[in-house]
Amino acid sequence: MGTIFNENDKNLLKQKNVSEQDIQEQLNFFKSGFPFLELIAAASTEKGITKVKDESVYLKIWDDYSVSGKQIIKFVPASGAASRMFKSLFEFIDAPYNKPQNETELTFFDNIQKFAFYDELNAACISNYEKNITELISLGEYKNIVRSLLLSQGLNYGALPKGLLKFHRYSDEIRTPVEEHLTEGALYAKNSNNSVNIHFTVSPEHHALFETLIEEKKAHYENKLKIKYNVSFSEQKPKTDTIAVDLNNEPFRDKGELLFRPGGHGALIENLNDLNGDIIFIKNIDNVVPDAFKTTETRYKKLLAGVLVSVQQQAFEYMKLIDSGDYTHDQLLEVLHFVQNTLNIKNPETKLLEDVELVLYLKHKLNRPIRVCGMVKNVGEPGGGPFLTVNSDGTISPQILESSQIDMNDPAKVAMFNQGTHFNPVDLVCGVRNYKGDKFDLRKYVDKNTGFISFKSKSGRELKALELPGLWNGAMSDWNTIFVEVPIETFNPVKVVNDLLRKEHQGV
Repeated sequence: MGTIFNENDKNLLKQKNVSEQDIQEQLNFFKSGFPFLELIAAASTEKGITKVKDESVYLKIWDDYSVSGKQIIKFVPASGAASRMFKSLFEFIDAPYNKPQNETELTFFDNIQKFAFYDELNAACISNYEKNITELISLGEYKNIVRSLLLSQGLNYGALPKGLLKFHRYSDEIRTPVEEHLTEGALYAKNSNNSVNIHFTVSPEHHALFETLIEEKKAHYENKLKIKYNVSFSEQKPKTDTIAVDLNNEPFRDKGELLFRPGGHGALIENLNDLNGDIIFIKNIDNVVPDAFKTTETRYKKLLAGVLVSVQQQAFEYMKLIDSGDYTHDQLLEVLHFVQNTLNIKNPETKLLEDVELVLYLKHKLNRPIRVCGMVKNVGEPGGGPFLTVNSDGTISPQILESSQIDMNDPAKVAMFNQGTHFNPVDLVCGVRNYKGDKFDLRKYVDKNTGFISFKSKSGRELKALELPGLWNGAMSDWNTIFVEVPIETFNPVKVVNDLLRKEHQGV
């Protein structure tokens, strides 16, 4: 029997544009859990990850495509708060000691002048305590410096999104990640009309701050780079929030009202689906570098895009052939070879299929959105990785998995996970139209069985939260996927504040 919702509940669901059936489905997942994915192997350059030999071919393909009149968009998930980036400094404020002790704290204060936000922080310290940073350090008032950085009486960095923090210092300016995305967009995502389309997904509470920053900076970068920017924003849709439950899997109520939580970055498949583009680049907000390091990054972004265009054009040709009805058995075998060896989709049953069945199978596998994903060699960074997995229809295809999707009680699966040679830096290029030029409805290619459950708390009570299938995991599960090896130099995220001291973020 389903959960009984009262009138207030029903009104809330109506406001959020969520059906009772959707909620019941979520409640069922809390009770049953999510199935683990069946792994065949970790993808490697021997099996499943392409090492591009002649890069110049694909660079030219992309350069030609970018002046062909197609719509190119750069999509940047930017709603994440920076609070985790400063976890160690928040802990220092609450620590029983007043002087930095551990390596993280010592590194921060020893190098404090190297941070791009130093001058602004110094001014905040003077405003708050009538002493500059050097004076506060000499007096042992380290915590007041951190308070001026993180709390609302200072720069409020602990409550702002990463995209708005000062990351990089140049001789003539200081840039936020938003500005670095503007500048790199001009290097590889320029349209034939000399414009760059950039879309940021932002949280409601910070939306206005992002818009203000763009208003202040847009003309500066347009003049400097001699281009035109079309910058747009969106927020996660309320209907993608998921219901929370108590430890008995009953709906969690806060002051009598159902509690909903954001569904995680998988909710952004809705935002991606709303964009009107042909090819869309995706990269996280914090994975940016100063101009001195952008050459490598640009080259491999273009390379991934060139691979995408090349594969997409071939898939389109095969779709036209199949739809024409005028093909030979040998031509069907050629298409099958492409599906097996270029798209890395294996199906043991294909050799048993008659031509009519084979055509339906090939059409189904070809006529889907396509993504090319950069993969870097594993150097111990946390995060998901590339695997070959079994799909619900019994076929085997490349997927990006998180550890939560893998049965860690199965020694064979753990071994596969540990044998992974590469990990996912979230470096994607996506083709979202079919060969007729119609947009795919990306919501139809999500595997709902790939979400996961986490434990949280609210008002001192424990609860269980449901995360939707991740944007580059289950939300793109039924896309055609190609993994391409890219160098570690293209991956420079800022997960903790001291990452900004790495040479990749200091060189200008």
